[in-house]
Amino acid sequence: MNNAPIISFEFFPPKTAEGMAKLRTAREQLAAFNPKFFSVTFGAGGSTRDRTLETVVDIQQAGYEGAPHLSCISSDKAEIRTLLAQYQQQGIKRLVALRGDVPSGEVSAGDFRYANELVSFIREETGDWFQIEVAAYPEFHPESSSPTADLKYFKQKVDAGANAAITQYFYNADAYFRFVDQCEKSGITIPIVPGIMPIYNFTQLARFSSVCGAEIPRWLRLRLQDYGDDLASLRAFGTEVVEDLCEQLLAGGAPGLHFYTLNQAGTISSILEQLGAGEK
Repeated sequence: MNNAPIISFEFFPPKTAEGMAKLRTAREQLAAFNPKFFSVTFGAGGSTRDRTLETVVDIQQAGYEGAPHLSCISSDKAEIRTLLAQYQQQGIKRLVALRGDVPSGEVSAGDFRYANELVSFIREETGDWFQIEVAAYPEFHPESSSPTADLKYFKQKVDAGANAAITQYFYNADAYFRFVDQCEKSGITIPIVPGIMPIYNFTQLARFSSVCGAEIPRWLRLRLQDYGDDLASLRAFGTEVVEDLCEQLLAGGAPGLHFYTLNQAGTISSILEQLGAGEK
């Protein structure tokens, strides 16, 4: 891999001590690829708030950069202000700022409606302390009324003070490149790092994709379905597909790759080894 692309990984906060031990093992395996940071998700309505902080602190104490996700739906300004202060006290310098999903049964949306409002608030409270990553949607946010509206909302996050963006996952490289072109035409110049989802099994991938609006191309969907219960063959094929996607993205000028790990390292390690990541 040339030009030292940015590599980063996303974890979710474990619920148990055993889960934390497994996460540490995965983290150490992935650390061999010299990641810029490890991000940690934040449950709907802040449902994993304490565990997100604990997991990020554990990453920082191990000598790596941790980046907590911070979603604003169902949160008020006082809660976010307290969290920002905690992160600053721990020496955390990077955040992934998101709107987040409304938890089932939730009545109040809190003080923030959109991620750009959260980004603005972070800047007002902390100045330039944090490197702020935001989300981007090459295949458009499932709640957006149109591609034009989606791009407008993304630009609002950039104008509010975002430093870089991580995309929703996708399997069509052209969608990413067209999105980047449209961003450049709109005056958006921040790095837009493609999000990469390894393929572990079809049922899980289809469920994720139906929720987040990511498209599984018809040819890929049919091939994955055809493997049925043969998970070993499905994963081997899926790994080839994702390797090829990563190669296309980097060859086309993507600034790096952000992997949605699901707290697993094996498949991603295989992909990155094929790409030559981590080589001196």
